[in-house]
Amino acid sequence: MNKPTKTVPKFANEAEERAFWESHDSTDYVDWSKARKVALPNLKPTTKTISLRLPQHLLASIKAAANARDVPYQSLIKVWLQEKLHGH
Repeated sequence: MNKPTKTVPKFANEAEERAFWESHDSTDYVDWSKARKVALPNLKPTTKTISLRLPQHLLASIKAAANARDVPYQSLIKVWLQEKLHGH
């Protein structure tokens, strides 16, 4: 692989950096042949807050099921959605 020929500029903020990389090829700036794999064991997945409207009786049933398992009901909903998505 050819050596990179350009120096990565300094960015004022993340938005500026994001805009730069959206319009530039990183191979002009980085020698990817020297890249190494890294493990990030403590990295948590990014979450997104959503609003979900449920009938009161359904939410009450979910909360009761969560209480019986001694877990927060939002966590139980996430587990159930994950299991349904992956067919467990």
